[in-house]
Amino acid sequence: MSDRRINNENFQKLLWPLVALGLILLFNFFFTPGFLNVEVKDGRLFGSLIDIVNRGAPVMLLTIGMTLVFATGGIDLSVGAVIAISGALAATIIRPDYVKGVLEYGELRPLFMVVSIPLLVSMAAGLWNGLLVAIIGIQPIIATLILMVAGRGIAQLITQGQIVVFIHEPFQFIGSGFLFGLPFPISIVIFMCALTYLLTRKTALGMFIEAVGANPVASRFMGVKERLIKISVYTFSGLCSGIAGLIICADIKAADANHAGFLLELDAIASVIIGGTMWGGRFTLIGSIAGTLIIQSLTTTILTIGIAPEVTLVFKAVVIICVALIQSEDFRRLFTHRSPQLKAKSS
Repeated sequence: MSDRRINNENFQKLLWPLVALGLILLFNFFFTPGFLNVEVKDGRLFGSLIDIVNRGAPVMLLTIGMTLVFATGGIDLSVGAVIAISGALAATIIRPDYVKGVLEYGELRPLFMVVSIPLLVSMAAGLWNGLLVAIIGIQPIIATLILMVAGRGIAQLITQGQIVVFIHEPFQFIGSGFLFGLPFPISIVIFMCALTYLLTRKTALGMFIEAVGANPVASRFMGVKERLIKISVYTFSGLCSGIAGLIICADIKAADANHAGFLLELDAIASVIIGGTMWGGRFTLIGSIAGTLIIQSLTTTILTIGIAPEVTLVFKAVVIICVALIQSEDFRRLFTHRSPQLKAKSS
């Protein structure tokens, strides 16, 4: 397949998500006063567009990891549970005696400890998924479903079923601070997205991931370490989930093991699908990010115009179906080309 054809297919995958995002923003431009306004206050950017990206930052992080998992032909249902584990660990490290009823703060825990331990555990959770999929041979949906259920139980055990609240200004900066005028969660997303792009598009890693997703047997015979690739992407997905968990926990200054990250795995999966990475093989990271922005923009739009929040899921489903159908070559062919039978009759 020529580079020109590959570039054309990548452009087609990216075009429709961007069109959908543009239509949502255009609707808000006409019907939501001040939606596109961005203001600078005290050197910080504020506005609806900034809020959309900021609130969508945790899902964007999940989407980055989920895209690579999808590209290998897998899926990760455990990302929401890993978010809960990460936040629960961070909060209990800050206030280790809170679950015992001790309300006094002890010694201020260093930020490195509060951040590094949850991230290491999150990566271990992703590694567990990778081992089940690549070494044991369990189907990805089953392997990650195990941690999806057990992981939230682990998070509840860590917090003893309580909502652990805390005050830790250095850690709170992760969720509500600003860097160069942008909310810090956005800066984290930019860094992770750039890092992932460099690793997958400027090295051979991206080609190996796509090869494993397209044909794992052939890639194995070509010398690609298929198992190592799968383990790596699941571990990376765990890392992304752990970072998302820290952002959510630091933003609300509490760890809620019951609700933190609940159903966010569905938003991440939907974002990847909307972005054009349907299953194994070629993937588009920018398309997945655009998919996340579509979902977050749609959610914000629904809440802004006064529609009941529970209707959001219906609108999300409609958008996913429409974009997925438009991206399908077979579906587009129904409207752009006549079938061979009709051509024969006309001739």
